[in-house]
Amino acid sequence: VQLQASGGGLVQAGGSLRLSCAASGNFFRIHEMAWYRQAPGKERELVARIEYGGTANYADSFKERSAISMDNDKNTVTLRMNSLEPDDTAVYYCFARASRSAPDFFKRQIYWGQGTQVTVSS
Repeated sequence: VQLQASGGGLVQAGGSLRLSCAASGNFFRIHEMAWYRQAPGKERELVARIEYGGTANYADSFKERSAISMDNDKNTVTLRMNSLEPDDTAVYYCFARASRSAPDFFKRQIYWGQGTQVTVSS
């Protein structure tokens, strides 16, 4: 499974950004997609995740200012972030949990995208 992320860039504080990620390759189903981020000197942390059935979860700092959606037919995930702050500056990584075949439906492997830089200027 390959994950291709897009949409990062430079934005002013208070602005918005949309990140997209498309999964491709050999798999049966994408069960979960998510966005994580890692700022310099910090650990990678969850921003938002969404399951195949539509259940979504957000980090506390993003609950009120972001929305994640998943297109099960196109195997894409989109994260819309609003009211961005300089502390949101980080590399954002796309994540997926997928099963490779129908017989291996419950053997779910994880995959990471290459990361996209988000820089918020003050």
